[in-house]
Amino acid sequence: MRHLVRLGLAALVTASSLAWADPAIVYDMGGKFDKSFNEAAYRGLQKWKKDTGKPVLEFEIANETQREQALRRLAERGANPIIAVGFSQAGAVEKVAKEFPKVGFTIIDMVVKHPNVQSVLFKEHEGSFLVGVIAALTSKTGKVGFIGGMDIPLIRKFQCGYEQGVKYANPKAEIFVNMVGTTGAAWSDPARGGELARSHFARGADVIFAAAGGTGLGIYQAAKDAKKFAIGVDSNQNYLQPGTMLTSMVKRVEVSVYDALQAHKPGLQILGLKEDGVDYALDQYNEKVIAPEVKKKADEAKADIIAGKIKVADFMADPTCKY
Repeated sequence: MRHLVRLGLAALVTASSLAWADPAIVYDMGGKFDKSFNEAAYRGLQKWKKDTGKPVLEFEIANETQREQALRRLAERGANPIIAVGFSQAGAVEKVAKEFPKVGFTIIDMVVKHPNVQSVLFKEHEGSFLVGVIAALTSKTGKVGFIGGMDIPLIRKFQCGYEQGVKYANPKAEIFVNMVGTTGAAWSDPARGGELARSHFARGADVIFAAAGGTGLGIYQAAKDAKKFAIGVDSNQNYLQPGTMLTSMVKRVEVSVYDALQAHKPGLQILGLKEDGVDYALDQYNEKVIAPEVKKKADEAKADIIAGKIKVADFMADPTCKY
């Protein structure tokens, strides 16, 4: 069996004459070990490799100009399917998918309408609603925070769902909101994340939901230092700061990556609570900090969302975020 190699862009460019029949994955900014979104995709890939014994080509984006070139070089080498992790790769996938109509592409967190592209979206607002309920019911001050990474509609979708959950559980709650930045660098600035978290705590917040990729690590550290609570995102991050990680809003990106490697299915797939695509995390690291009555209320809200009794507004459909 051919050994898996982790290719740099130069290798992709210079070795394009070699033919590969293996699938490939292109991670977005922040790296595959960001303990969040990219790492969830990595876990799905690792599970598929373990189950099948087959290799997968991997590429980590170091700067935004590499996306299109990496996808094209992989397609030229015969990789199939090719998974692009993150909404930022939509433009590159759209262009390269046209050039290689016989190659299957999957993009996570964005829609690209081509016959050879599988688009996977999540109902982040539903999972965020649940952690909002947990935050509001756990807070002793009635003040909670939200810190997003890059200020884009997707992150506002997290914010909108969170705010709805907070207000559902405590209509009088106060919510502080900050975004880290407007470029890809916002996903990997833990120092800025910690600074914003400390400002929230100084204003009285005692729970902060971070939807900020690697920047969240600074927020979680600030919560530990202040003996307050933080909520993780995308991956189950409860283990990072046991005792002050209240929960995590998980997106099961690993499942979507595994399924795409197992059987590429062009078209749109949307995963919410009903499809087990999002949820809140409860494990040995946080089971003692979520009170039984809080868990009961969150689970009741989850059942009501699945049953259609609670309608969670989606920022992407209604930017006013009415609730």
